[in-house]
Amino acid sequence: MDYIVKNNNIIVYECDFGLDDTLDCGQAFRWKKIQSDYRCTYTGSFLDNGLTISEVVDGEFIFHDTTESDFLEKWVNYFDFETDYSELKKEFSQDKTLAEACKFAGGIRLLRQDSWECLISFILSQNNNIPRIKGIIDRLCNNYGGFPKLEQMRGITPESLKYLRCGFRDKYICDAVEQVNNGTVNLAEIAEMPINDARNALKIIKGVGNKVADCVLLFGMYRTEAFPVDVWIKRVLEEYYPNGFPKFSNTGIAQQYLFHYMRNKK
Repeated sequence: MDYIVKNNNIIVYECDFGLDDTLDCGQAFRWKKIQSDYRCTYTGSFLDNGLTISEVVDGEFIFHDTTESDFLEKWVNYFDFETDYSELKKEFSQDKTLAEACKFAGGIRLLRQDSWECLISFILSQNNNIPRIKGIIDRLCNNYGGFPKLEQMRGITPESLKYLRCGFRDKYICDAVEQVNNGTVNLAEIAEMPINDARNALKIIKGVGNKVADCVLLFGMYRTEAFPVDVWIKRVLEEYYPNGFPKFSNTGIAQQYLFHYMRNKK
Protein backbone atom coordinates (compact mmCIF):
# COMPACT_ATOMS: atom_id res chain seq x y z
CA MET A 1 0.00 0.00 0.00
CA ASP A 2 1.27 3.45 -0.98
CA TYR A 3 -0.30 6.82 -0.33
CA ILE A 4 0.17 10.55 -0.82
CA VAL A 5 -1.33 13.51 1.01
CA LYS A 6 -3.19 15.87 -1.31
CA ASN A 7 -4.92 18.90 0.18
CA ASN A 8 -7.20 17.47 2.89
CA ASN A 9 -7.35 14.01 1.35
CA ILE A 10 -5.27 10.87 1.44
CA ILE A 11 -4.82 9.23 -1.96
CA VAL A 12 -4.23 5.52 -1.49
CA TYR A 13 -2.83 3.07 -4.03
CA GLU A 14 -3.61 -0.57 -3.26
CA CYS A 15 -4.34 -3.15 -5.95
CA ASP A 16 -5.81 -5.75 -3.57
CA PHE A 17 -8.72 -3.61 -2.39
CA GLY A 18 -12.21 -2.84 -3.64
CA LEU A 19 -14.91 -0.89 -1.84
CA ASP A 20 -17.86 -2.95 -3.03
CA ASP A 21 -16.04 -6.18 -2.26
CA THR A 22 -14.92 -5.11 1.22
CA LEU A 23 -17.72 -2.90 2.51
CA ASP A 24 -20.72 -4.78 1.12
CA CYS A 25 -19.76 -8.39 1.81
CA GLY A 26 -21.55 -8.82 5.13
CA GLN A 27 -18.69 -8.28 7.56
CA ALA A 28 -19.70 -4.77 8.73
CA PHE A 29 -23.02 -2.94 8.75
CA ARG A 30 -22.24 0.76 9.22
CA TRP A 31 -21.20 1.56 5.65
CA LYS A 32 -23.56 3.05 3.05
CA LYS A 33 -23.01 3.54 -0.64
CA ILE A 34 -23.77 7.08 -1.73
CA GLN A 35 -23.96 8.86 -5.07
CA SER A 36 -20.81 10.55 -6.30
CA ASP A 37 -18.82 11.32 -9.44
CA TYR A 38 -16.44 8.45 -8.67
CA ARG A 39 -16.74 4.77 -9.51
CA CYS A 40 -18.24 4.31 -6.05
CA THR A 41 -18.25 6.13 -2.72
CA TYR A 42 -19.08 4.90 0.77
CA THR A 43 -19.63 6.73 4.02
CA GLY A 44 -19.46 5.03 7.36
CA SER A 45 -17.91 4.79 10.78
CA PHE A 46 -15.53 2.80 12.92
CA LEU A 47 -16.30 3.47 16.59
CA ASP A 48 -16.55 7.29 16.80
CA ASN A 49 -14.52 7.85 13.63
CA GLY A 50 -16.45 8.78 10.50
CA LEU A 51 -15.07 8.40 6.99
CA THR A 52 -16.02 8.98 3.38
CA ILE A 53 -13.99 6.96 0.92
CA SER A 54 -14.14 6.79 -2.88
CA GLU A 55 -12.82 4.34 -5.44
CA VAL A 56 -11.50 6.29 -8.42
CA VAL A 57 -10.21 3.48 -10.63
CA ASP A 58 -8.78 0.03 -9.94
CA GLY A 59 -6.26 0.40 -7.16
CA GLU A 60 -6.77 4.13 -6.46
CA PHE A 61 -8.85 5.49 -3.56
CA ILE A 62 -9.55 8.81 -1.90
CA PHE A 63 -9.91 9.03 1.87
CA HIS A 64 -11.79 12.32 2.02
CA ASP A 65 -11.09 15.02 4.64
CA THR A 66 -8.69 12.80 6.54
CA THR A 67 -5.45 13.79 8.24
CA GLU A 68 -2.32 11.76 7.68
CA SER A 69 -2.13 10.94 11.39
CA ASP A 70 -5.72 9.63 11.44
CA PHE A 71 -5.07 7.60 8.33
CA LEU A 72 -1.95 5.99 9.79
CA GLU A 73 -3.26 5.53 13.32
CA LYS A 74 -6.80 4.34 12.54
CA TRP A 75 -7.57 3.45 8.96
CA VAL A 76 -4.41 1.55 7.98
CA ASN A 77 -5.16 -0.96 10.71
CA TYR A 78 -8.93 -1.00 10.15
CA PHE A 79 -8.55 -1.86 6.45
CA ASP A 80 -5.73 -4.32 7.21
CA PHE A 81 -3.40 -2.52 4.80
CA GLU A 82 -0.30 -4.05 6.37
CA THR A 83 -1.29 -7.56 5.28
CA ASP A 84 -0.21 -8.77 1.83
CA TYR A 85 -3.45 -10.01 0.24
CA SER A 86 -1.68 -10.86 -3.02
CA GLU A 87 0.20 -13.56 -1.16
CA LEU A 88 -2.97 -14.75 0.60
CA LYS A 89 -4.84 -15.05 -2.70
CA LYS A 90 -1.91 -16.85 -4.26
CA GLU A 91 -2.05 -19.40 -1.44
CA PHE A 92 -5.84 -19.75 -1.56
CA SER A 93 -5.83 -20.11 -5.36
CA GLN A 94 -4.10 -23.47 -5.09
CA ASP A 95 -7.68 -24.65 -4.58
CA LYS A 96 -9.85 -24.49 -7.72
CA THR A 97 -13.02 -23.16 -6.07
CA LEU A 98 -11.15 -20.59 -4.03
CA ALA A 99 -9.27 -19.51 -7.15
CA GLU A 100 -12.61 -18.64 -8.76
CA ALA A 101 -13.76 -16.84 -5.60
CA CYS A 102 -10.57 -14.78 -5.39
CA LYS A 103 -10.88 -13.87 -9.06
CA PHE A 104 -14.52 -12.84 -8.63
CA ALA A 105 -14.00 -10.62 -5.58
CA GLY A 106 -10.29 -9.96 -5.41
CA GLY A 107 -10.79 -6.67 -3.58
CA ILE A 108 -11.99 -8.18 -0.31
CA ARG A 109 -10.02 -7.26 2.77
CA LEU A 110 -10.79 -8.21 6.35
CA LEU A 111 -11.95 -5.22 8.40
CA ARG A 112 -10.35 -5.12 11.85
CA GLN A 113 -13.36 -4.10 13.88
CA ASP A 114 -14.01 -3.37 17.55
CA SER A 115 -14.95 -6.52 19.47
CA TRP A 116 -17.85 -4.94 21.40
CA GLU A 117 -19.43 -3.37 18.32
CA CYS A 118 -18.91 -6.62 16.43
CA LEU A 119 -20.54 -8.69 19.18
CA ILE A 120 -23.69 -6.56 19.28
CA SER A 121 -23.85 -6.30 15.48
CA PHE A 122 -23.66 -10.03 14.86
CA ILE A 123 -26.17 -10.85 17.58
CA LEU A 124 -28.52 -8.56 15.65
CA SER A 125 -27.57 -10.29 12.38
CA GLN A 126 -29.04 -13.66 13.32
CA ASN A 127 -31.65 -14.95 10.85
CA ASN A 128 -31.62 -11.54 9.24
CA ASN A 129 -30.70 -9.90 5.93
CA ILE A 130 -28.10 -7.19 5.43
CA PRO A 131 -30.46 -4.24 4.65
CA ARG A 132 -32.55 -4.99 7.75
CA ILE A 133 -29.44 -5.42 9.93
CA LYS A 134 -28.20 -2.03 8.77
CA GLY A 135 -31.56 -0.48 9.58
CA ILE A 136 -31.55 -1.86 13.13
CA ILE A 137 -27.99 -0.69 13.73
CA ASP A 138 -28.83 2.75 12.30
CA ARG A 139 -31.65 3.07 14.85
CA LEU A 140 -29.32 1.95 17.63
CA CYS A 141 -26.67 4.51 16.66
CA ASN A 142 -29.21 7.29 16.19
CA ASN A 143 -30.53 6.67 19.69
CA TYR A 144 -27.08 6.99 21.26
CA GLY A 145 -25.44 9.45 18.90
CA GLY A 146 -23.04 6.77 17.66
CA PHE A 147 -22.45 3.12 18.37
CA PRO A 148 -23.13 2.77 22.11
CA LYS A 149 -20.38 1.81 24.50
CA LEU A 150 -21.01 -0.78 27.19
CA GLU A 151 -21.52 1.82 29.91
CA GLN A 152 -24.21 3.54 27.86
CA MET A 153 -26.21 0.31 27.58
CA ARG A 154 -26.18 -0.71 31.23
CA GLY A 155 -29.68 -1.30 32.56
CA ILE A 156 -31.35 -1.81 29.18
CA THR A 157 -34.37 -4.12 28.97
CA PRO A 158 -36.20 -5.75 26.07
CA GLU A 159 -38.91 -3.12 26.56
CA SER A 160 -36.40 -0.26 26.29
CA LEU A 161 -35.15 -1.74 22.99
CA LYS A 162 -38.55 -1.87 21.29
CA TYR A 163 -37.57 1.09 19.11
CA LEU A 164 -35.00 -1.14 17.40
CA ARG A 165 -37.70 -3.46 16.06
CA CYS A 166 -35.21 -6.31 16.29
CA GLY A 167 -37.63 -9.02 17.44
CA PHE A 168 -36.36 -11.89 19.58
CA ARG A 169 -32.82 -10.50 19.45
CA ASP A 170 -33.58 -7.84 22.07
CA LYS A 171 -33.22 -10.30 24.96
CA TYR A 172 -29.91 -11.52 23.55
CA ILE A 173 -28.59 -7.95 23.45
CA CYS A 174 -29.63 -7.48 27.08
CA ASP A 175 -27.84 -10.65 28.10
CA ALA A 176 -24.69 -9.63 26.22
CA VAL A 177 -24.65 -6.30 28.05
CA GLU A 178 -25.15 -8.02 31.41
CA GLN A 179 -22.51 -10.72 30.84
CA VAL A 180 -19.84 -8.28 29.64
CA ASN A 181 -20.74 -5.73 32.32
CA ASN A 182 -20.41 -8.21 35.21
CA GLY A 183 -17.15 -9.63 33.85
CA THR A 184 -18.43 -13.11 33.07
CA VAL A 185 -17.49 -12.44 29.45
CA ASN A 186 -14.21 -10.55 29.11
CA LEU A 187 -13.66 -9.68 25.46
CA ALA A 188 -10.00 -8.72 25.87
CA GLU A 189 -9.21 -12.04 27.56
CA ILE A 190 -11.24 -14.02 25.01
CA ALA A 191 -9.22 -12.48 22.17
CA GLU A 192 -6.09 -14.15 23.58
CA MET A 193 -7.58 -17.58 24.36
CA PRO A 194 -7.07 -20.75 22.30
CA ILE A 195 -9.70 -20.67 19.58
CA ASN A 196 -12.01 -23.37 20.99
CA ASP A 197 -11.89 -21.85 24.48
CA ALA A 198 -12.59 -18.42 23.01
CA ARG A 199 -15.57 -19.72 21.05
CA ASN A 200 -17.03 -21.41 24.14
CA ALA A 201 -16.50 -18.30 26.25
CA LEU A 202 -18.53 -16.21 23.80
CA LYS A 203 -21.27 -18.85 23.71
CA ILE A 204 -22.03 -18.14 27.38
CA ILE A 205 -24.09 -15.24 26.04
CA LYS A 206 -27.68 -16.23 25.24
CA GLY A 207 -28.27 -16.55 21.53
CA VAL A 208 -24.58 -16.76 20.61
CA GLY A 209 -23.85 -20.01 18.79
CA ASN A 210 -20.88 -21.16 16.76
CA LYS A 211 -21.58 -18.90 13.79
CA VAL A 212 -21.96 -15.64 15.74
CA ALA A 213 -19.00 -16.54 17.98
CA ASP A 214 -16.79 -17.17 14.96
CA CYS A 215 -17.89 -13.89 13.36
CA VAL A 216 -16.92 -12.00 16.52
CA LEU A 217 -13.59 -13.82 16.66
CA LEU A 218 -12.82 -13.20 12.98
CA PHE A 219 -14.11 -9.66 12.47
CA GLY A 220 -13.83 -8.25 15.99
CA MET A 221 -10.66 -9.94 17.25
CA TYR A 222 -8.76 -10.69 14.02
CA ARG A 223 -8.64 -14.40 14.80
CA THR A 224 -8.16 -15.41 11.20
CA GLU A 225 -8.36 -19.11 12.04
CA ALA A 226 -12.05 -18.65 12.93
CA PHE A 227 -14.36 -19.97 10.20
CA PRO A 228 -18.00 -18.80 10.40
CA VAL A 229 -20.43 -21.28 8.84
CA ASP A 230 -23.79 -19.92 7.72
CA VAL A 231 -26.23 -21.35 5.19
CA TRP A 232 -24.05 -20.24 2.24
CA ILE A 233 -20.82 -21.69 3.58
CA LYS A 234 -22.61 -24.86 4.60
CA ARG A 235 -23.71 -25.34 0.98
CA VAL A 236 -20.17 -24.66 -0.24
CA LEU A 237 -18.71 -27.23 2.14
CA GLU A 238 -21.28 -29.85 1.18
CA GLU A 239 -20.91 -29.31 -2.56
CA TYR A 240 -17.21 -28.56 -3.00
CA TYR A 241 -15.47 -29.87 0.10
CA PRO A 242 -17.16 -33.11 1.20
CA ASN A 243 -13.80 -34.37 2.48
CA GLY A 244 -13.02 -31.24 4.46
CA PHE A 245 -11.84 -27.70 3.79
CA PRO A 246 -8.18 -27.21 2.81
CA LYS A 247 -5.77 -26.28 5.58
CA PHE A 248 -4.76 -22.61 5.43
CA SER A 249 -3.27 -20.40 8.12
CA ASN A 250 -5.97 -17.79 7.43
CA THR A 251 -9.07 -19.89 6.79
CA GLY A 252 -11.33 -17.10 8.00
CA ILE A 253 -10.14 -14.78 5.24
CA ALA A 254 -10.55 -17.58 2.71
CA GLN A 255 -14.11 -17.98 3.98
CA GLN A 256 -14.84 -14.34 3.13
CA TYR A 257 -13.93 -14.84 -0.54
CA LEU A 258 -16.12 -17.95 -0.69
CA PHE A 259 -19.07 -16.34 1.08
CA HIS A 260 -19.15 -13.28 -1.17
CA TYR A 261 -18.63 -15.35 -4.32
CA MET A 262 -21.36 -17.87 -3.58
CA ARG A 263 -23.85 -15.29 -2.37
CA ASN A 264 -23.48 -13.14 -5.49
CA LYS A 265 -22.19 -15.34 -8.30
CA LYS A 266 -23.95 -18.63 -7.75
